[in-house]
Amino acid sequence: MDFGEEPDGGSDRQKRKTRYHRHTPRQIQQLESMFKECPHPDEKQRMQLSREVGLDPRQIKFWFQNRRTQMKAQHERADNCFLRAENDKIRCENIAMREALKNVMCPNCGAPPISEDSYFDEQKLRMENARLKEELDRVSGLTSKYLGRPITQLPSIQPLSISSLDLSVGGLGSPSVGPSLDLDLLTGGSSNMPFSFPTAISDMEKPIMAEMATAAMDELVRLAQSDEPLWVKQSDGREVLSLDAYDSLFPKPGNQFRAPDIRVEATKDSALVFMNAVSLVDMFLDSSKWIEFFPSIISKTRTIDILANGMAGRSGSLLLMYEELHVLSPVVPTREFCFLRYCRQIEQGLWAIADVSVDLSREIQFSTPPSTRRLPSGCLIQEIPNGYSKITWVEHMEIEDKALVHLLYRELVISGAAFGAQRWLATLQRTCERFACLMTVANSPRDIGGVTPEGKRSMMKLSQKMVNNFCASLSASQMHRWTALSGASDEGVRVTVHRSSEPGQPSGVVLSAATSIWLPVSCERVFNFLKDERSQWDVLSSGNSVQEVTSIATGSHPGNCISLLRGLNASQNSMLILQESCADASGSLVIYSPIEFNYIDIVMSGQDPMNIPLQPSSGFTILPDGRVGGPAGGPSTSSNPMGSSYGSLLTVAFQILVSSLPSAKLNVESVSTVNNLISTTVQQIKAALNCPSG
Repeated sequence: MDFGEEPDGGSDRQKRKTRYHRHTPRQIQQLESMFKECPHPDEKQRMQLSREVGLDPRQIKFWFQNRRTQMKAQHERADNCFLRAENDKIRCENIAMREALKNVMCPNCGAPPISEDSYFDEQKLRMENARLKEELDRVSGLTSKYLGRPITQLPSIQPLSISSLDLSVGGLGSPSVGPSLDLDLLTGGSSNMPFSFPTAISDMEKPIMAEMATAAMDELVRLAQSDEPLWVKQSDGREVLSLDAYDSLFPKPGNQFRAPDIRVEATKDSALVFMNAVSLVDMFLDSSKWIEFFPSIISKTRTIDILANGMAGRSGSLLLMYEELHVLSPVVPTREFCFLRYCRQIEQGLWAIADVSVDLSREIQFSTPPSTRRLPSGCLIQEIPNGYSKITWVEHMEIEDKALVHLLYRELVISGAAFGAQRWLATLQRTCERFACLMTVANSPRDIGGVTPEGKRSMMKLSQKMVNNFCASLSASQMHRWTALSGASDEGVRVTVHRSSEPGQPSGVVLSAATSIWLPVSCERVFNFLKDERSQWDVLSSGNSVQEVTSIATGSHPGNCISLLRGLNASQNSMLILQESCADASGSLVIYSPIEFNYIDIVMSGQDPMNIPLQPSSGFTILPDGRVGGPAGGPSTSSNPMGSSYGSLLTVAFQILVSSLPSAKLNVESVSTVNNLISTTVQQIKAALNCPSG
């Protein structure tokens, strides 16, 4: 800003000289002295001071404004340091009260005493702690007008810990399960976050995050619009980042000092998807839609804070988000990221979504480790006529594998295919096709049963709920621990337990069991067998054939459909089986769940199916093994999108509602039953596909 510009102008030399004028120490000393006496001088005082120090009255005015702002910021920092200390003090007192409450014992009977003493009354402690929190927030709000909100917040009162389900080892013993089995009861549900997040980000941090997001956006656009030598095409058609070219184009301090155990995964892919650009942008900016589109890749997600609302909620939007990524197998650890998502409309019909990891360890318990982070990633979305969009997707991560990647999935993960751009885009293409089928009124030639458009939508929504439940059940996160059954079988069956409380699902205790195996058979062959030959692998069908009552197509691939199946078995006459199968270039799924006859009329009439109780879903995931050119390989085509893989990785997963009572205890018989069910299913699949049983 030019403080010294004259109304009638002047020479360019004089303007430049005035523009770069710096106050002398004597001038600053006189200004500071006046500021101590009068921080808000009037016009007469500013005129007198300007004559004394030799400065323009406007310069005097702006200097005092800046000085008052600096003083206010200093006071705010001091006040917030005091509030932080008070916050920590109350937190420590709260913890001490909880610990004291746990250790208090009655001197007569040895049990916790029943007392009305307010100090040991947990409910009163909670109320008192809540009152103190409200008082602190009120005082903090009064002293934080400049920052907009308090920097620190008291942690929320934690609920009482829920005791784990006990594994009863009495009665009928089983050699496959020992008393050391650790089956912790988890809180369950994809909405539960394993970490505590801040309610908001301070105004002082927002400019820093905005600068990070802008830099990430610029880098993403350059990455997405570049080809060789920055991107190198592999023999399997994937585009992989050249680290030497990247370090040369984007020099950063840490690039030359990557630790030897840090692995860089960076891939790029482009494809057409059947959805308009604005709808895709809205999906990226809505965490609930985000996980709805990618349940097989995202196990948890949440918008922590909205740092900026863009035009119409899109261009210029900046979100702070959390996500947990998974491969649908209990043996592949999840990846967790806290990141900024920035949306910008580059030009008419062209959008960009940029993601970059952010470290929040200073404010909250959770932070993305610096060695496990998402570097500038995201996608360009180009609007194309006829409802299509061209997507260019870039995934760029630095990963430190603290836990060894399971041998079965090592090639898939290390190659970058497990979490790469190709998997995201293939899943997006299939999901967009599914949503297009949901909105289409006309039936597909592949549809069976003459379902009305309303019944079709209701059936798709019910199946989507089933798919989401199945994908969430296979997460291998910190909050979803799996326990290997010692001596169970050669297949390495793993189990976990959680409480089901989702709407439209039977409430109670659910036992999940899964195993992952390698088959020297193409993914397409395994998928077709599991989809069409149910009588050969379904233990419960006892070898009886299955009739397809209704079927609706959900995509261009012939295997993408939702079906209602009826087992020709006298014991199953009151039940139908809801099944969804889907395949794309990244893998395939076959998921099913029993449903009672009396609920089918509700679905077919087009009513909202979200309150229809579905039994816990079971099924299969099929992934390429990541190896190329083996005996099972072949060129990848539209009818055989997974044909280039050496073999396939099959995960067999079952869920059983053990009890509808939340306080029920898990017994050995339930674990033994599901273990035998998985082992028998795997044996039958191997026998039918002529695979070695060892």
